[in-house]
Amino acid sequence: MSEMEFSHAPVLLTECIEGLDIKPDGVYVDGTLGRAGHSREIAKRLTTGRLVCIDRDQAALDAAPARLEGQMDKVTLVHGNFGDLAELLDALGLNAVDGMLFDLGVSSPQLDDASRGFSYMNDAPLDMRMDRTDPITAYTVVNEWPQEELKRILYQYGEERYAPAIAGAICRSRGLTPIETTLQLVDVIKSAMPASALREKQHPAKRSFQAVRIAVNDELGAVDRMIQAAVPRLTTGGRLAVISFHSLEDRIVKNGFAAFAKGCTCPPDFPVCVCGKKPVVRLVNRKPIVSGETELNENPRARSAKLRVAEKL
Repeated sequence: MSEMEFSHAPVLLTECIEGLDIKPDGVYVDGTLGRAGHSREIAKRLTTGRLVCIDRDQAALDAAPARLEGQMDKVTLVHGNFGDLAELLDALGLNAVDGMLFDLGVSSPQLDDASRGFSYMNDAPLDMRMDRTDPITAYTVVNEWPQEELKRILYQYGEERYAPAIAGAICRSRGLTPIETTLQLVDVIKSAMPASALREKQHPAKRSFQAVRIAVNDELGAVDRMIQAAVPRLTTGGRLAVISFHSLEDRIVKNGFAAFAKGCTCPPDFPVCVCGKKPVVRLVNRKPIVSGETELNENPRARSAKLRVAEKL
């Protein structure tokens, strides 16, 4: 394996392994296989246990046997979206597992492969699908979604303050000819922004590209569905560990965990609980776990990473 493969160290690796509290004979799920960095460390700690590795990108699954060399007898590879976790576990006949890990960072190989259309630095067809069998591409979103919907995703998913101007520019441009490539989209985005914004350190198209990518892959919806499906499938004492990289995802994870930890859904002004719902998890760490100084020096991508861990009661 080339040095390049290993240079992308898995984020918060030690903290994840500690958080999962791995039992050698347990059943674990890595819902975001990616470069298999986390999976390799989980598999190493299993004796008679099983590790189910899920990824929506077939390229990650194809590379897994080389990356998990010597561990594959304990591993089951699954092509699927962690948003469909319940169905994927049903298909494997798994009612309960001892731990699950989800690393919500976009896998670097996808971003590094210019032809996939994730990058605003290289010209490529507008694609951005993590799973190339999905029907919706970035082309669909950019050329077919209504202006109001474009404005909403740019605001919500990209936190882009020039969302109205950019959405308008996209619709005017596509009205003349379809926007087919990443660099065409970059030009349209830049044309809608004031000169001061173009001089900022961050690339002017970064936020818009993030918004389109999240929309294409329904990333936030998948996170919410994953948490709702994962908690009921944990054994007592089982751990759910989730690493998020931006505030939108972290909010979904935080709120999802909090709801399961609180249990009761009665309005706050009710004198007694009538819903009878009990807490089903405890939060292993009140505040999210973040990278230490050493990791930040070695891996700048870790700067925005937040790990939250919940344990099934």
